[in-house]
Amino acid sequence: MIDLQLIYWLSGAYFAWLALAAIHDRSHSRPKANALFWGVLALLFLAGERLPNAVVGLLVVVLALIAGFGGLGQGTPARRDRDPAEEARRHGHRLFLPALIVPLFTVLVAVLLKDVEIAGQRLFGAQQTTLVGLGLACLIAIGAACLLVRQSPVVALAESRRLCDAIGWAALLPLLLATLGSVFTATGVGEAVAGVATAVVPADNRFALVLAYALGMALFTMIMGNAFAAFPVMTAGIGLPLLVQGQGADAASLAAIGMLSGYCGTLMTPMAANFNLIPAALLELKDPYGVIRMQIGTAIPLLACNIVLMYLIVFR
Repeated sequence: MIDLQLIYWLSGAYFAWLALAAIHDRSHSRPKANALFWGVLALLFLAGERLPNAVVGLLVVVLALIAGFGGLGQGTPARRDRDPAEEARRHGHRLFLPALIVPLFTVLVAVLLKDVEIAGQRLFGAQQTTLVGLGLACLIAIGAACLLVRQSPVVALAESRRLCDAIGWAALLPLLLATLGSVFTATGVGEAVAGVATAVVPADNRFALVLAYALGMALFTMIMGNAFAAFPVMTAGIGLPLLVQGQGADAASLAAIGMLSGYCGTLMTPMAANFNLIPAALLELKDPYGVIRMQIGTAIPLLACNIVLMYLIVFR
């Protein structure tokens, strides 16, 4: 049976490889710090559930200290034997095919294959099937990309290390911010938001509640840097108590459009560094906020469309 534990082990093995590659790279600017950072992350993925909570918390603090004090550096992966620009011109839009495999295969597993059995045994674990499908989809996409450009998986590993070195600690932002959302919910931030919303927004005005939820998702995402962090707070504060329970809104469609509203906030905030600041740095743009400035013209109309869709769909 393929379950989420296997995905964790594969991820942990990859982070362990990053640590070993850094420590053996003599040209690396900060090999020990990089090795410690990726090594700690590998330990958390490989054995986190077997470690005491206090130890896990301490290891997370270690990660934050390494990143916060600028401990990560860059190494020198193996030289490329092909020019990336020339490869991009030669393959054109076909380069997007491996990326499209990721959502397609994830949906295939989550919807059509989730209950498949072989010899009376489930093919995929009953828990977190979507995440299992996502992990497998990424592996299949890597294989497809290697076939498309006729390169070996070793080259894929080298290029992935180059990218991880360039992005650094920001690669963990989605994971950490999603965890931050859970922490906020557990500490009662959602209840505080609900109190403010009920005091300001008329409880019997559906459009006002939809507006508060969608705008709240976008604004909290801009503050926290990730829609996954904003989602549990806004859904616990406004979505579930006021829209689902109070107005009978459909929870599934409300959550889906709510997340899309949050993503509009992602397009407009420097807090989403891995989406907006890192690409500007990698592309060596003169304006570090150039990506955000270009995206605002799309984000605001898209948010307005999400508000209209939410109002028209979730109450049907």
